[in-house]
Amino acid sequence: MKEPDDQDTDGISEKSKSDRRHSLWSSKSVSRYEITEGEDWLVDDDSDLEELEGSSSTVEDDYEESIGEFQSMEPLAPASKEVKEEVKKKISENFFYDYDQLVSVPYVSSYSLIPSDLLTLVHSFGYDCKKRANLQLLDLNTVLYVAGNFLILLNFRTKEQVYLRSNSGRGIGVIAVHPQKTYFTVAEKGVSPKIIIYEYPSLKPYRILRDGTELAYAYVDFDSSGYLLASVGSNPDYTMTIWNWKEEQPILRSKAFSQEVFKVTFNPEDEQQLTTSGTGHIKFWEMVYTFTGLKLQGSLGRFGKTSSTDIEGYMEFPDGKVLSGSEWGNMLVWEAGLIKVELCRSSGKTCHQGPINQIMLDEGEVITIGSDGCVRIWDFETIDTADAVDDSGLLEIEPINELQVDKNVKLFSMIKMNEVGYNFWLAQDASGAIWKLDLSFSNITQDPECLFSFHSGAIEALAVSPLTYLMATTSLDCFVRIYDFASQIALTQMKFKQGGTALTWVPQLVSYTGAQIIVGFEDGVVRVLELYDPKGLTLFAGRKKISDAEIHLKRAFKPHTARVTALAYERDGEILATGSEDKTVFFFEVEKEYRPIGYINTPGPVCQLTWSTISHPESTLLIFCENGYVLEAPLPTIKEEVEDHDKISYEIKDIHIKYFHFTSVKSKILRMMEIERRKKEKELKEKAKEERRKQLAAEMGEDEEKEFSEEEEEEEEEPLPKIFVPSTPCHILCGFYSEPGKFWVSLGGYDSGFLYHCKFPPYDPNYNITESEDEAFEFRHLAYTEDNPIQTITFSINQSMMFCGMQNGAIRVYILQDNNFLLSGLEDYWHLNVHDNDYGCIKAISTSFDDRFFVTTGGDGNIFVFSIFSEFELKKQVKARVPPPRFGIETEPIPEDIVDPNAYSIENARRKRENDKLMKEMEEIKAGKREKIKTLRNELKKLLALNEELPKHMQFKRTDFDLDSKIRAEINRKTARKIQQVEKELSWEKEKHHVGLMKIKKRFRDSLENDIIIVHAIQSDHKIASYRLVKPSKYSKFKRPSQTERRPSKLERFDKDGTGRRDSQKESGASISATEESLIEKGKKFRPKTLSEIMVKNQIEKTRKLIVKAEKAQQKIQQRKKEWEELYKSKPDDDFEDPKDVQAIKEAQLYMGDFNLKTAADYKIPEHMRINAAKKEEELGHLDTMVHSKKLHMNKSILSLRDLKIAVIEEIQCLVQELKNIQSSLPIFKHIPIPQVPEIHPEEVPEKRFQYDEKTLLAFKQQKTENLKPAQIEKASSVILSGFLKPHCSRKEGDLMSRESIYKPPKSSLLTSEIPKIVEFEKAEPTDVELEIMKRDEIKHVYMQQYLINRIKELIVTFDAELRLLRHQKLKLDTQMKLSDLHHLTLFQEMLLLKNFEKQENILQERVNSLDKEEQDMQWKINETQKEMEEKKTEIAKLQDQEKALYAGFQAALGENNKFANFLMKVLKKRIKRVKKKETEGDADEDEESEESSEEESSLESGEDESGSEDEVFDDSICPTNCDVGLFELAIYLREKRLDIEEALVEEKKIIDNLKKEYDALSKKVKVVANNLNAAEEALEAYQREKQQRLNELLVVIPLKLHQLEYMVFGEIPNDLSGTLVFSNRSLSRLQERIVQLQNENSQQQKLNKECRERRKQLIREKREMAKNIHKMEETVRQLMISKFGRVIDLEALQTLSVNTTLEELKIKKLRKEISNAREMKIWEEKIAQVRWEVMMKTKEHTKKLHQMNDLCIEKKKLDSRLNTLQNQQGNAFQGPRKADIVARERITELIQVQAERILSLKAEIALLRKKGGLILPPIHVPPEN
Repeated sequence: MKEPDDQDTDGISEKSKSDRRHSLWSSKSVSRYEITEGEDWLVDDDSDLEELEGSSSTVEDDYEESIGEFQSMEPLAPASKEVKEEVKKKISENFFYDYDQLVSVPYVSSYSLIPSDLLTLVHSFGYDCKKRANLQLLDLNTVLYVAGNFLILLNFRTKEQVYLRSNSGRGIGVIAVHPQKTYFTVAEKGVSPKIIIYEYPSLKPYRILRDGTELAYAYVDFDSSGYLLASVGSNPDYTMTIWNWKEEQPILRSKAFSQEVFKVTFNPEDEQQLTTSGTGHIKFWEMVYTFTGLKLQGSLGRFGKTSSTDIEGYMEFPDGKVLSGSEWGNMLVWEAGLIKVELCRSSGKTCHQGPINQIMLDEGEVITIGSDGCVRIWDFETIDTADAVDDSGLLEIEPINELQVDKNVKLFSMIKMNEVGYNFWLAQDASGAIWKLDLSFSNITQDPECLFSFHSGAIEALAVSPLTYLMATTSLDCFVRIYDFASQIALTQMKFKQGGTALTWVPQLVSYTGAQIIVGFEDGVVRVLELYDPKGLTLFAGRKKISDAEIHLKRAFKPHTARVTALAYERDGEILATGSEDKTVFFFEVEKEYRPIGYINTPGPVCQLTWSTISHPESTLLIFCENGYVLEAPLPTIKEEVEDHDKISYEIKDIHIKYFHFTSVKSKILRMMEIERRKKEKELKEKAKEERRKQLAAEMGEDEEKEFSEEEEEEEEEPLPKIFVPSTPCHILCGFYSEPGKFWVSLGGYDSGFLYHCKFPPYDPNYNITESEDEAFEFRHLAYTEDNPIQTITFSINQSMMFCGMQNGAIRVYILQDNNFLLSGLEDYWHLNVHDNDYGCIKAISTSFDDRFFVTTGGDGNIFVFSIFSEFELKKQVKARVPPPRFGIETEPIPEDIVDPNAYSIENARRKRENDKLMKEMEEIKAGKREKIKTLRNELKKLLALNEELPKHMQFKRTDFDLDSKIRAEINRKTARKIQQVEKELSWEKEKHHVGLMKIKKRFRDSLENDIIIVHAIQSDHKIASYRLVKPSKYSKFKRPSQTERRPSKLERFDKDGTGRRDSQKESGASISATEESLIEKGKKFRPKTLSEIMVKNQIEKTRKLIVKAEKAQQKIQQRKKEWEELYKSKPDDDFEDPKDVQAIKEAQLYMGDFNLKTAADYKIPEHMRINAAKKEEELGHLDTMVHSKKLHMNKSILSLRDLKIAVIEEIQCLVQELKNIQSSLPIFKHIPIPQVPEIHPEEVPEKRFQYDEKTLLAFKQQKTENLKPAQIEKASSVILSGFLKPHCSRKEGDLMSRESIYKPPKSSLLTSEIPKIVEFEKAEPTDVELEIMKRDEIKHVYMQQYLINRIKELIVTFDAELRLLRHQKLKLDTQMKLSDLHHLTLFQEMLLLKNFEKQENILQERVNSLDKEEQDMQWKINETQKEMEEKKTEIAKLQDQEKALYAGFQAALGENNKFANFLMKVLKKRIKRVKKKETEGDADEDEESEESSEEESSLESGEDESGSEDEVFDDSICPTNCDVGLFELAIYLREKRLDIEEALVEEKKIIDNLKKEYDALSKKVKVVANNLNAAEEALEAYQREKQQRLNELLVVIPLKLHQLEYMVFGEIPNDLSGTLVFSNRSLSRLQERIVQLQNENSQQQKLNKECRERRKQLIREKREMAKNIHKMEETVRQLMISKFGRVIDLEALQTLSVNTTLEELKIKKLRKEISNAREMKIWEEKIAQVRWEVMMKTKEHTKKLHQMNDLCIEKKKLDSRLNTLQNQQGNAFQGPRKADIVARERITELIQVQAERILSLKAEIALLRKKGGLILPPIHVPPEN
């Protein structure tokens, strides 16, 4: 089955496509190409048609191949002046493609009865306003824009729309219009999308451009002349292509950038210059002619100091400069790839508030439009001459004029209308509108006019009226819009503060007029809106314009705190349910003005609500949650309003809800489907196996059957797919009820591709939602929806069709069987891509109330209305009826709307009401308490007064009256609050001083990584200081790019290019000739029905087999030749050298080096050792980085040592405290002196200088106060307090650096702990036991005292040892740092010197690089020329072989002893003058010369034959008598082929001559360039030598020890060491080891040489033996040929010419002609018999009429006689005539006249019938009698 999304073809069967292609080619092939240069175009129609019948390629493919042939036939320009003009074939100007064959059509399942026009687009209401360049102007009334998969041509005056569908069905990328408005281009999206150019106004596809990008086009643009077209692709390739679009040919192609490219444009003044811009870049392109042809060179714009920005709008100046916008709104002037100046407005204001989206040059003025909705006009001269005036790079300018379109307008693009006398523009508003702007800026300038208004962005919801053709939509752009989709007009709109997210039409049960809609918004508010026709209202004075419809807000309430996602009315219209992302579903009683009933909580965000239908016994609500949960809630119980007042919350808890937690079963389904598939395959294999066994048993017997069964082995089956369940549940997209308790659901993500039928488990009050895992019991597989799930589903009114909206913007329609929801058959469907495939996910779909229309809305902002196919025609004029207004609606007060997004929801409002009630009660309680406190306060005042009256010794203290200390704490808190208030008042001053401090810190402190820290030893005077370390230098931060790249060495070029740039030559095999193809196709076309046709078929089949056999033989011969050629190619030459050896020699030559001293005059610097300033800076940066890392490591070690000292001091403090406690219990004479606690020196903690506390601030304040004058005291104190009231740095408790012990010894170390005083009593004598205990304690304390003293000493000694060890390491590092400083100085001097040489070196290096590149290119051209010459020589050899084969084949066709052999050979060899196809009238002389040369160069004609042919004159136009006509025609045919071959030989030889001339010219140029290159290299080498000499003059300091000096003179160190060399030990040892290595290598090479010589001798012997074998085999073959054929023959000619195809074809034509003649004779005989029968029948009819005439004559005679008798009898009785007699007489007279007329007519008819070819008149009818 075909993928429905792949609608890049016409969506029809292959047969119909081939038929259409055939008809297209046959009808338009004449006008497809146009012949230039006076060429004659001769086409054999029959052969062309026969070839096309068997071709399966499309017309476009054939056309591309033909164009490729024409391109390959273009010759190189010859050196001589006599140049033949090649005839170029181009597409005819009148050629058009067939739109019906290009456009994508709906996909319909195979063998289904669904009509292809099931849905027909009626109207589009949307507009993709955020799509780039989505507004183009075709003429003064017609605009062009893209809507999903449609291209819409809108007449903005009549509002009529014309639609063109996408070709690929994957959407449209971008559109553009030709400068002359006669064409417009449509760039598609999809795999290898096309660019289709339509002609306007015919709208016919004119040209198709292919293979310009991979997936989609981002922008296209015509040049100013309209001849070229530029296109740029989107992700992933971003390919830019320049097209000659009329010839459908790409001219240039390049990758535009590695990120998104927004647009590409030509310079209007110079089509050779282009500009592209996009994400974070702008690039300037130029088409330049080089010696290799036309190239596209791009230069990336460098922002420099300016921040990089996305560039949306720009324009090119005539002189090549470019003016672009920026994200922040300023304009940038680019020149030579750099920003020349940045333009802004005065006072530093930006040119626009936001990005500049478009810049244009119109009538000498620059126009800019921005996202701020402004259009500003600037002076072109001011911008063109602008230049930066300072280092900021900014220049302030002011616009000439400006226009603010409107509020909330975001202008995206603008296009001029070109009306005469006006300056009108059309503007695309990204907020959803198309504006008409007047930029004349005069007294009569019109205000901006909004022509069309649309939704901006994705449309979230859609609803259709249940009574008429009205629909409502809403979006996040805060609009609710009403449309009449039958009349195709937008009626009205209404805007709110928040965006709409859900919408539904109120059912007729609630609003019988269908006038109400209900809308949910993203802030949780639900609004009921009423629609009415304002024409039915009472007209008031002053009301000018009355619209067709208006919206009135009827009610607003807020049930949710998050966006409303679903709204649903119960089937009886009594209850409204609303769902939201806040995981709640709220119920409202509709009849009582939407009184809230309550809400229920859901396990996840609600995505859809569906009430059960009337077919269900109970009314239930189906709730779909995004996270995989589905709930079924019964109808909530409606209670009286009086009972709700006591409730605190609206939550409904006593409701029985059924839960279904969906678990993925897709892997199980796939596993089951795989098992079923394998089972069917196995059954088919078993069946086929059984049939083979039976057939084998019948043919071979039982024994062989057993052997066959034993040989068969069963294949191992692959493992089944594993069961997989995604860790996170897939999102539920939509669903619906199928039966009570059952539902269908569609999911996204992994579970997409199926519709799952699920069933709710029985209600269980103890049901655990989170742990449950429910599975679907049934599923329906949906074709091609694995990555494109169903987003929304709806049904037709009669439930006969299921409409599905897909994620990629497509519509799918399933025809339901029996109109039920069991979905029994979903194999057949109708599929059409409508919205944009990338971001046009379908949000909502719906059908009209009568199933006549179908409406879709998508994420791309488009709204499409389709008419549904019906057997009954629609009414011509269908219009929606807007509901009339209710009585009194104009006098109703406007209900209060909920505008604040933070307003309380219904539930929160109820809770707040309860909270307010509680707070009110608490306030009443507080008021009562306050009264009591007031009473108690008065009593306290009285008691205090009484207390004052008492004597002092009897008075209570004031604290005795404090009953609770918390009162004092409350007073302190109030004081703290007042302090905070003061801090707030002084915050500005504080911030001011803080900013000043930060500036000083940034200037002096931030560049410092580590300050100097000096750590002192405790007992000694040793100390160690860290390095003052600044941040790394600029050289170590970045790698400076080299100004000029070094020319690659020869070895590098060899590794990179290999043998050179060569294009692989594709070999083409032999193909069947046109006559053979036509013969085979004729055999396939006719189906045998008669004996003669069977004979024809047998003859054709026989001929076909012979041709196929000959073709296979020819292919086998060609394959064998190809293998031999490859074998000979792989044979090495006599001077062949092993590539590995060549590579090793080159490496040795390049990298062995020159061991001359650098001071030598002939020293040559190797290329890999050459140095420049950039490399020296890199070396300098590497040195700085290494020095910085070593210093940083040492600083860390010193810092760790400082931390160790702090820890030691803390431990010593603890030990001293413990020691004091011990000594307090010992006698004084046993005390040991306590060691002094070490202190932290200030230089050990330099960060202390930047930390402060309150004491520090107060001391600083006092110091500043003393220094300042008395008048400044108050001001200074306020500043100081405001700046330093709080410490700036926050310190953690665990930080050792912020502890108090760092700064000063703790009090515990200076003061002894307080020991409680012992109360003195009378001393008693201790007992013996007490004395013993005291003695033991004393011994123990003495030991602990000594141990603690030793521990303190050990800590001090250990720390000092660590410090001395680290100090020794630092001294070594200091030595290294001094050496590195010396080396740094040397490197810096070298870098300065190299910078002086850099400019001239760059010039020389560029000269060498350019010459080297020129030499390489010329060498490549020479190689290509040689290769072409070899190819042409090969083609000449092939043509000569064809000529030989032609003569050999004709000789074989003649056979032996043919008496007309000489005559036919003369016919074959006769020279004929014929007009060449590629010849002009002025080249007649050249024709004769070419004919003579071709005659002379025929290698197969002997001199005797030529002389004989000249002497004899014979007529070759008539076949002699008794000569075989077939052989004669064959000779004529082969003569034409011989002449073609001879002409081709002449052409090829001429081409070879031209190539030889070109080769000679290039060889001379290469020699000149090589000489120039050698001279340039010598100059560069001399300059390098001079640079090296200057470097050698620099002094380098190298400290050496005496034992390192080995240069002695008479055992002493000489005074002059200038002639010494300095080697490192490693280099010296490596040189010594190299000597040993070279000796070993030499011995190994000698041994290997000896082995190779022996191997060569053995190969020579084997070669001789093989030559002997070959000679013997050739002799054997020759003898076999002689014995079998009698002579040596050409086996190739014998195999390939086994049948005379011309003769066989003539025979078949003869049989067919006989059959057609027999058929035609049979048809004529049948026609003669038919005519004879008709003549016989006419004769019978006329005979019958003669008999009738005879009867009438007899009757007349009787009547005459009777009349005479009556007259004679009655004449006597009456004298006068009676009235009756008169009447009778008149009747008889009339009768006689009629009969006479009939007799005359019958006679005339008989006379006519007697004549041949007489006309038969219609019979005469007698008028009826009254």
